[in-house]
Amino acid sequence: MENNKKIKEQGLNESDLERLELLQKANEKVGKQLTISSESGNLEEFNELKELIDKDFENPEEKYNLYYRGIRKLLIDFLPKGKDYKQIRDIIYDEKNVFLNLGKKKSDNNGTRRSDGRMTYQPVMNEILDIIVNWVGESQNPFDIYRDFYELNEKYNYGHEDYDKSTKAVAKAMLDLSKK
Repeated sequence: MENNKKIKEQGLNESDLERLELLQKANEKVGKQLTISSESGNLEEFNELKELIDKDFENPEEKYNLYYRGIRKLLIDFLPKGKDYKQIRDIIYDEKNVFLNLGKKKSDNNGTRRSDGRMTYQPVMNEILDIIVNWVGESQNPFDIYRDFYELNEKYNYGHEDYDKSTKAVAKAMLDLSKK
């Protein structure tokens, strides 16, 4: 109250005082914000930090479903089965894992990725799941899904696994045999 008298003496009008009071009130508590209620028009305070913390950024159950019931299950169900196709499946899985691990490759660390694609961000999982679902609905050709994963890694500049000569030749042939 005493501050208001001093301020009035400095020549501030009522609207200036009101603005100054709002600014002082807004600076009182860190993490709390002032808002004007759309219903009553009154000034209300809300705890911005509490609302931010209460949000689910990553939902473990949803991540589990995305990975195991989506990504993994669809690839197991629709990629060719059997020993004869193991190398092709492994190359496709490697390309998928480079993306899910945001560019980390086994070849960077002597056969250890040092990352786990099952724990990646949900938007990353959603992006690759969309590609897989589209592939299942359209072609189900293993070379096409490999090309899609390859292009996805190119888009984000993640690179690709480094293979020995024979595996590298198979990976190149897979790209050449895809539809695009």
